[in-house]
Amino acid sequence: MILDKKSDWFSRVMYKKYIFVSEYIVKLKTRVMLNAMRTFFVFLSVGLLGFLFSVDICAADRVYNVSDFGLKANVKKDASPVLRKVLDRIRKDYREGDKIVLQFPAGQYHFYEKNATIREYYISNHDQTNPKKVGIAIEEMRDFTLDGQGSEFIFHGRMLPISLLRSENCVLKNFSIDFENPHITQIQIIDNSPENGTTYEVAPWVDYRVSKDSVFETLGDGWMLRPSSGIAFEVKSRHIVYNTSDLHYPNKEVVQVAPRRLNIKSWKDTRLVPGTVIALRTYFRPAPGIFLSHDTDTRLLNVKVHYAEGMGLLAQLCENITLDGFSVCLKGNDDPRYFTTQADATHFSGCKGKIISRNGLYEGMMDDAINVHGTYLKVVKRVDDRTLIGRYMHDQAWGFEWGRTGDEVQFIRSSTMELIGEQNNITDIRPYDKEDIQGAREFSITFRDPVDPAINEESGFGIENLTWTPEVVFADNVVRNNRARGALFSTPRKTVAENNLFDHTSGTAILLCGDCNGWYETGACRNVIIRKNRFVNALTNMFQFTNAVISIYPEIPDLKSQQKYFHGGTEGGIVIEENEFDTFDAPILYAKSVDGLIFRNNTIRLNTEYKPFHWNKSRFLLERVTNAQIE
Repeated sequence: MILDKKSDWFSRVMYKKYIFVSEYIVKLKTRVMLNAMRTFFVFLSVGLLGFLFSVDICAADRVYNVSDFGLKANVKKDASPVLRKVLDRIRKDYREGDKIVLQFPAGQYHFYEKNATIREYYISNHDQTNPKKVGIAIEEMRDFTLDGQGSEFIFHGRMLPISLLRSENCVLKNFSIDFENPHITQIQIIDNSPENGTTYEVAPWVDYRVSKDSVFETLGDGWMLRPSSGIAFEVKSRHIVYNTSDLHYPNKEVVQVAPRRLNIKSWKDTRLVPGTVIALRTYFRPAPGIFLSHDTDTRLLNVKVHYAEGMGLLAQLCENITLDGFSVCLKGNDDPRYFTTQADATHFSGCKGKIISRNGLYEGMMDDAINVHGTYLKVVKRVDDRTLIGRYMHDQAWGFEWGRTGDEVQFIRSSTMELIGEQNNITDIRPYDKEDIQGAREFSITFRDPVDPAINEESGFGIENLTWTPEVVFADNVVRNNRARGALFSTPRKTVAENNLFDHTSGTAILLCGDCNGWYETGACRNVIIRKNRFVNALTNMFQFTNAVISIYPEIPDLKSQQKYFHGGTEGGIVIEENEFDTFDAPILYAKSVDGLIFRNNTIRLNTEYKPFHWNKSRFLLERVTNAQIE
């Protein structure tokens, strides 16, 4: 009700009283509210302090610095026992909710075999030699960060530099890995003639000898090798020498003709002109630079691997891995070495979730920049309608977990690479040839539903685990001057390769594969996008599966009998678009057994940097491909 102050006297009096009472009530309310607010903020402050105090009691951000444990940078003291002590202390101190940071003051740290952590690891796609000598063994950690702050980790002898196992939400960042004396040997051609054979000079950092039986042997801490093969590099460009592929090195009747200069009269190869640099090697790969196993949510940031005797990075049975600025690379333009790793730069076996690799440099390795796959078990016995015995077949892929109860699987006929029967689920899986999974090669697997009666041990069948298959993003990377291939993908989940530079990969730049006969690496690709990449002079050499710059090449022994298709399965299952191809030769795309292929809006430019030599003279060569669009 609003009173009119122009009304009669009574009304004016009552109006003044109303105003007075109203103002009093407002002041009273204000005072009460202020007091209430003061009380509230007092309680809030106390509550916040209590909360913060309780967080401090229950969890903390804990920073451990290796210098506090007596480890100093830039000395040759063995860092291995110190790191073991620090990691033991971290595990002892850990309380639920802690976030742990392990820091290294910037500098150089050395790790030796003598005091290394000893572990039995079975690592996919490596030689199963045990025990492993581990420089930094990180196991069963949560919310853990290793920050090298720009440090160099130098390893001696034959070691596995870093392992990360059974851990969650961990970060490895800001460091490099290298070996004092790599197991790959570098030489340079001095002379090559039909009369005198080849004379070469051994790189100054290589320790070697000529044995009593005239064999060239290289030496290191606790190891000796007799190289048998080599990869040749152009001295200025560091490209792999055109049309040389894997060189046979006839390591016999070696004669020392001058200090660090050797001659093999039987080694005659006109392609190896004076100045050519050769990386001599064996095919032994005991351990990667970094080993990840049974981890969840792992990130590697600004990590460089300059050398490893196996892969640069091997991950198996992990979920969600991000690489950002992870590189397998030389130390720079002035690095006297031309090689990096003995095998792949990065390799992912039986992982799931997402694999993301961005902003990396991959060069000088003896195999692919990235390989993503699972592993087929071969059916070696049918026990009953629901139980099969499956076996790891390749000598470098066994001894580790293959599957778990509840996992979804499918079956494939090896000869035609066709799926058979329906997808199924594991209800029980256990090692068959030994008691423990560790080191097992065979598994007894029981399935929820009866297995197709055609599947047996006689005709050749494989089992694929579909649960352990990841999505992949490979973007904004540089791959150059390496042996064999650029990127390999074998996963049914979405795969994107975009904005990468593939520069002189020597073999195929991108391979979509699948093999249940040799490597037994799964499996079919259903959703692949290859876009906005640049390919520069791939196919300067011939290796396995190098049929074109992009090669879709499943290994199918009996293609004529195949009724279904291996890759694809949906319209546009494989899309190749908006890429640039700079090439000296004909083949751009090869595809075998694909349902759904699109090649559109790509640019192809010819150059004369090398003479064409590839057996495939077709731009596009398709075998058993349907629903294809080439525009």
